Amino acid sequence: MNMKVRKNNMAQMLLIMGESGTGKSTSMRHCDPATTAVVNPVGKPLPFKGKFTMLNSEVESRKICKFMKEQAAAGKKLLVVDDFQYILSVPYMNRIRENGWDKWNDFGANYFEIIEVCKELPDDVVVAYMTHTETLENGVTTIKLIGKLLREKITIEGLFTIVLRTGVNEGKYYFYTQNSGKDTVKSPMGMFPAYAIDNDLNYVADKIRNFYEVGEYKTDAEMSQADVQAASNLEKPDANGRRARGAKKTTATAMPPTATEGVAPKTGRTRKNHDEVVAENNQKMADYMNKCDEVVADVAGDREGVPFDEAVAVTENIPQPELETPPRRTRKERKAIEQSEPAQDGTTNVGSEQWVCTEDTYFYIPADDNYVLRHTGEIAPEGAEVISKEEFGEGVKRLAQTGDTKPENLIDGGMNPLERGRRTRRSAVQAQPDNADTSEVETAAQAAEQESEQQTGRTRRVRRTR
Repeated sequence: MNMKVRKNNMAQMLLIMGESGTGKSTSMRHCDPATTAVVNPVGKPLPFKGKFTMLNSEVESRKICKFMKEQAAAGKKLLVVDDFQYILSVPYMNRIRENGWDKWNDFGANYFEIIEVCKELPDDVVVAYMTHTETLENGVTTIKLIGKLLREKITIEGLFTIVLRTGVNEGKYYFYTQNSGKDTVKSPMGMFPAYAIDNDLNYVADKIRNFYEVGEYKTDAEMSQADVQAASNLEKPDANGRRARGAKKTTATAMPPTATEGVAPKTGRTRKNHDEVVAENNQKMADYMNKCDEVVADVAGDREGVPFDEAVAVTENIPQPELETPPRRTRKERKAIEQSEPAQDGTTNVGSEQWVCTEDTYFYIPADDNYVLRHTGEIAPEGAEVISKEEFGEGVKRLAQTGDTKPENLIDGGMNPLERGRRTRRSAVQAQPDNADTSEVETAAQAAEQESEQQTGRTRRVRRTR
């Protein structure tokens, strides 16, 4: 529950700082033109469609203060000075060739008077000063000023109770409400529901009036509902500007009252690990292949097969799954994998007697004096020793030279048996077994040749192999 604090009889002052393009001017997009007036020192167009009562291309404090008083008297409840640093920059450029210290005193007085005018405005008026930032030598980001007068003599942020900073994170625009340790951001305790809120100036103005109970402010129930919509779960960075590593994302601290139940609070994303993403990708591919098989089966009907081109054509309309890129494994996951890491021989123990090869592996079986190659995913033979590729080649060569083809030494997946006898070119006579008598084979071949010569009348030269 927020503690209400009443202010003195003066306008509520708000300072918003940020780099160009980070959403300062755009934050006015939800403001009501009927109750909003804008001081535009350089006369630039607004970054959105909308018309406000505006004072364009004016940097003189006397005319600006007069405009602000007139608009407050006319019922305007939100006055915006955008961009405030040009109150200093434009006069400086106009008098850049002028020497002496008097011009710096004029710049400071002109700038300070536009802040002091808030003391003459009603307390239900919110005055928002938008300005650019600069980073000092000590690494602190503060508002942008010219010269040393205002920075050394006056701390401008010290004149404000609420100093917000714009920022962009993952394409979304925010107001940061708390000091990061490297900037001058600040806000009253309990005013805003989160470290980062949407860059909505209209919401901020309503929040200020509700917090200080000035003018026609919204009720706590109305603001609680608005808090849920505006709050972000973006984590506050450390003093070095880094987000907390591995920090758990929390939802908005402000929750809607019972009257607004049904408004879904914002939740953080749950990160899937490497194995979960791989499993989901495999499941998506399996589902996709099943759908393709079903479509092809429907087209095939009673046919035993379907031409490849026809199968491709019928599966083109099936949307391919969107596969996610597996994230890097965390340190904890890597340690768990290291504990079950494959041995140096390329196998992983899956039981007391069986091994599954995690890569192509070469084995020697002493009991059978044989050599076996097992591919990835295959089970290693029992009683085998893992050897190198070179040792495998030497062993195969040895067996080929000795011709050891005993049936008991031939196992599934081992070497092919060596052939006995001599290879000869086969003639028209039916091939004879390798162990047949060589003289009988040659005699049969000669007889076949003579018979062929008698029929054709031509002699055919045949190369014989001894």
